[in-house]
Amino acid sequence: MKKELLELYADYLISQQKYATATGVEALTNGDVSHDTITRFLSGGDYGSKELWQYIKPLIREAEAIDDGVLSFDDTIEEKPYTDENELVSWHFSHTHNRNMKGINILTALVTYGETNFPVGYELVKKDCRYSDVVTRKEKRCARVSKNEQFRSLLKQCVENDVLFKYVLADSWFSSVENMKYIHADLDRYFIFSLKSNRLVALTGAAKKRAQYESVSSLDFKDNEAIPCFLKDYSYPVKICRKVFTNGDGSQGTLYLVTNDFSLSAEQMLSFYQKRWKIEVYHKSIKQNASLAKSPTRTVQTQSNHIFASIVGYCKLEALKIKTTLNHFAIRYKLLLRANQVALQELRTLQQAAA
Repeated sequence: MKKELLELYADYLISQQKYATATGVEALTNGDVSHDTITRFLSGGDYGSKELWQYIKPLIREAEAIDDGVLSFDDTIEEKPYTDENELVSWHFSHTHNRNMKGINILTALVTYGETNFPVGYELVKKDCRYSDVVTRKEKRCARVSKNEQFRSLLKQCVENDVLFKYVLADSWFSSVENMKYIHADLDRYFIFSLKSNRLVALTGAAKKRAQYESVSSLDFKDNEAIPCFLKDYSYPVKICRKVFTNGDGSQGTLYLVTNDFSLSAEQMLSFYQKRWKIEVYHKSIKQNASLAKSPTRTVQTQSNHIFASIVGYCKLEALKIKTTLNHFAIRYKLLLRANQVALQELRTLQQAAA
């Protein structure tokens, strides 16, 4: 990994205001670094989760003394509506927008220690298998490796890298029985997942043996009350709780949580799960502050390497946040304000010269 070029390109992604291009780097450095050098950097390497860990490991070891930490998982879609389709740029269903979107699907593992949040691994969802739809006869794509398989692979990688965390947090997309079994039985770790309201549970071991299951939404338990039960097809007992909340538009919603840590109260389950929101902030920052979606790269390799550099850019902002106590958006605003001040001064200098 050419660290000097990585540092330069990541800094450029933070400081540039429009589109991230190799010619943009050349212009910013007054030709000291040519656009061919940046093009070779993006197309010559194969950077990913392993290289990210090498880069971020010293910062993680410094931050992990704050508390036990939680490991949050979630995916986001980097929209690419005008980019040619390939195994990386494809159509994915967005639960946020409730529709299919063309872009790059990125699954991330984010560790949180106090107010410090660093990505410790990520996977790009590649739809590398083509098939013909039986009904429409149109060619479609699918992934040979499922997102849940990537979830378990990322989690294994975090454990092998000795990332310190007490709980694995994820939304209902990842709350499969297989994922719970892997965390509980194979890794001997704790999880807190959200559940869909139609998940089936048995309130006692006897009811489980008789296959007497009922949906989580039909259970009669109080808000903020945690009760032991058995999930269908899951061998081990779990604890679930319910939280009724009010949305910004005044409507009410219900959140169901499940954990294998029986020492937690409902309030504690909710308190830990709320830390998962940090990964949503991460997604917003990497898109708006590290030029994730502002690259015209066309090949799978250059697109992948640009994403890696954007994630490094986020890490650099997070390290600055720790030192300055300014959040990512405040840091970038400060940079843009300074750039505008320099531009204004340059304009006035040109006007004076022309007068």
